[in-house]
Amino acid sequence: MKPLICAPMGDPAGVGPEILAASLADAAVTDMANVLVVGNTEIMRRAAAIMKADLDFNEVDADLNGWREGAANIINMDNVDLASFAYGKVQAQCGQAAFEYIKASIELTMAGKAAAVATTPINKESLKAAHVPYIGHTEIFGDLTGTKDPLTMFQVHNLRVFFLTRHLSLIDACRAVKKDRVLDYIGRCTSALKLLGLKNPSMVVAGLNPHCGEHGLFGNEEDAEVVPAIEEARRQGFNVHGPNPADSVFHFALKGAWDAVLSLYHDQGHIATKMVDFERTISLTLGMPILRTSVDHGTAFDIAGTGKASAVSMVEAIRLAAEYAPNFVRH
Repeated sequence: MKPLICAPMGDPAGVGPEILAASLADAAVTDMANVLVVGNTEIMRRAAAIMKADLDFNEVDADLNGWREGAANIINMDNVDLASFAYGKVQAQCGQAAFEYIKASIELTMAGKAAAVATTPINKESLKAAHVPYIGHTEIFGDLTGTKDPLTMFQVHNLRVFFLTRHLSLIDACRAVKKDRVLDYIGRCTSALKLLGLKNPSMVVAGLNPHCGEHGLFGNEEDAEVVPAIEEARRQGFNVHGPNPADSVFHFALKGAWDAVLSLYHDQGHIATKMVDFERTISLTLGMPILRTSVDHGTAFDIAGTGKASAVSMVEAIRLAAEYAPNFVRH
């Protein structure tokens, strides 16, 4: 049976509804998954018209009563004032609506009614305007699933990249590279890879400094913090390697040398994955009771409502959710 993937509509003023509508009309999506949209029916109808997607929207309730095969099934949340709505603008009502779609999707998946969540873009300024107390998806999912520190993993083709730090300044990210943190992440990332179906996953840790610091010539974080963490992890039985210089480690991981890379800061891994294939770089939030995949681009307010948005990333996000969901063991 095809897994049921829950897809919150995202910020109504962004490209989320459009890329979701285009994905629902793509046989590559409907052949691999049953998709449940959580959003606003009228906004989705407009998005389908913009994208020239021939969709038959069918409203269902939270228990999926009324589900119809072959239709674009949607839980309609009437939370957008269409008279004041505008594409491409920061609006408090859109930030609030986007949060409500995500919250409902998490609740459905936590209740076992969906196998995973595949998210569309939200806008941080819109969330702030609505006084939503979260900066982004990861923080929302972490709090609403009771997960203290969710893991972020990017996947593009067969390259998987975890992140030791996310939204920190570069200097604060460097300060966060400590033995205990690196060791903890090696263990948690390995567990996450096993939940995704890898039997004996191998990991490599990227270096922080150029050439991993050349034994203290320009930086000692590798010798002082990273190497001791890796050595301890190996003593504990983890299949982990490194640190390897960041200017080459992602290339060799893409070629299959390891199953995943632990990137030590945000842009180190973002640049590496997006240079491989920007549209097919997908973000996964792991280490939670549920699986979440996401496009890795923003709301693109500059083209929202124009039909110019590409659905490639959304299709890929649903594909990965459908691929990994059967292997994902809830704890």
